[in-house]
Amino acid sequence: MNGLFQTARELTATALPVEFASLAPPPLLLPGEQLEHYQALQQTIFADLAPRSAIEWLLAIDVAELSWDIQRYRMLRHKLLESYRQKAVEAALRRIDIFGIDPNFEDQAEYYTQQNALSWRIDPVAATEIDARLAAYGFDQDAITTEVYVQAREVLALFEGLLNAAQTKRMLLLREIRNQRFLSGPMRRLR
Repeated sequence: MNGLFQTARELTATALPVEFASLAPPPLLLPGEQLEHYQALQQTIFADLAPRSAIEWLLAIDVAELSWDIQRYRMLRHKLLESYRQKAVEAALRRIDIFGIDPNFEDQAEYYTQQNALSWRIDPVAATEIDARLAAYGFDQDAITTEVYVQAREVLALFEGLLNAAQTKRMLLLREIRNQRFLSGPMRRLR
């Protein structure tokens, strides 16, 4: 409502013009990421921002890349938490299973504890059984989650910093697009 009115041409101009294609090199994708997903995000951002000049296209390209990075950081953080949850379950199982065991069997018990934690992660039936066993010893989901955050605190702080930096940069770029439009708006032309 408060933004500039977009013409029909601006609303449909979602693809990067050929003359600016060299300004947007293809993204460096991580395993599991798909170029089509990146392009869909980029097209959506271009449609929203409707760049009007070369400078605005450059800024829009950067906004799309930062938005992709933000999505990537969130996904990686989620995967990281899954991994640390397995480690937290392993630590809880270790407290239950290895406590008081004969030192001659500690290595073997450690191996089976790791295997049980892996089974917990990939096998829903095993997960249900292990969760019930942990609960019987006082390890509820809140205790496991607390262990996850204790173990992952440094890495989570890293991801939080990456997310905050990318979001701040994105906001600055969006403000710059707004400033570019304000400077080239009707008031500027009258001077």
